Amino acid sequence: MSTPLGSVLLTASDVRSYLTMERCMSAVGQGFRLLGAAAGSDAVPPVTVGIGADGGGFHIKAGIVDLGRKYFAAKANGNFPGNPLAHGLPTIQGLVLLCDATNGSVLAVIDSAQITAMRTAAATGLAAGHLARTDAAVAAICGCGRQAASQIEALRLVRPISKVVAVDADAGRAEAFAHALAETPGVECTAGTLADAARADPDVWITCTTSTRFFLFPEHVKDGAFVAGVGVDNEEKRELAPALLRRAHVVADLVSQCERIGDLHHAMAAGTPPLSVRELGLVAAGRETGRRDETSVHVFDSTGVAVQDVAACAAVFEAACAAEGSGARLTRIDFAA
Repeated sequence: MSTPLGSVLLTASDVRSYLTMERCMSAVGQGFRLLGAAAGSDAVPPVTVGIGADGGGFHIKAGIVDLGRKYFAAKANGNFPGNPLAHGLPTIQGLVLLCDATNGSVLAVIDSAQITAMRTAAATGLAAGHLARTDAAVAAICGCGRQAASQIEALRLVRPISKVVAVDADAGRAEAFAHALAETPGVECTAGTLADAARADPDVWITCTTSTRFFLFPEHVKDGAFVAGVGVDNEEKRELAPALLRRAHVVADLVSQCERIGDLHHAMAAGTPPLSVRELGLVAAGRETGRRDETSVHVFDSTGVAVQDVAACAAVFEAACAAEGSGARLTRIDFAA
């Protein structure tokens, strides 16, 4: 693909305009399949670097994916959970640099917050498609920030979710989320406590919080349920109790990373290993099985890997360039000038 002079600048609004969740899930699914197919080879693995800071920290994730064209992407995210209350700023802020991996040219600079929300949800949708019961209709979501709407959108693309219970430490935020989601045709959504959510007998639990304490325990999760642990991406965060993982089959986005910074990390540290541990790329590539049986709990440990960012950014970049070819106006920056 040839591109006009200059790199494309894509804001959060541009990402929402040019990248549908269906397209994002397709791209992220392809990324994970390629990652799984390359497992055990000498392919360069994705890279993650975490740097702590007062009140939060920074993540840098980088990787190369061959999607018919070889793309490199590096994402630098600041994650500061106290931002909304203390500064009126988003929790996550940052940029992604998308490059041609064959010559190093900068193709796009992209807002990372919207990409992160969509690619993270896309991975949950991919995992749910392999691990959740096919008749899953009731979901509970813990954490009603920016990530929540994308999570439910992706989940509903693969499972017939008709009822959602929203839980948040800020009850007002859960109420606002429930009110907004209830406008979606075919979905009943209510706000409540964790106990309220458990009484709804969810087929799917999604946790996307910044919690530093375990809050989801075995007594909350019924046999056969699917749990997506999305919020834990450093050693200090905690969502899923080790006792819950002990009775579950775990699929990690990247096992080596989840053993360092994910829910799996806390389970292994507590001496309570899961029933089994597999990797989403291997499942997506057909090299490992998905759901083991109808009664076991299946957990997706989502810490975020660079293939998601590369795939999602390549998808939005290609969609934006196609729209430009049909008359849309894009902002371009010539870094070489």
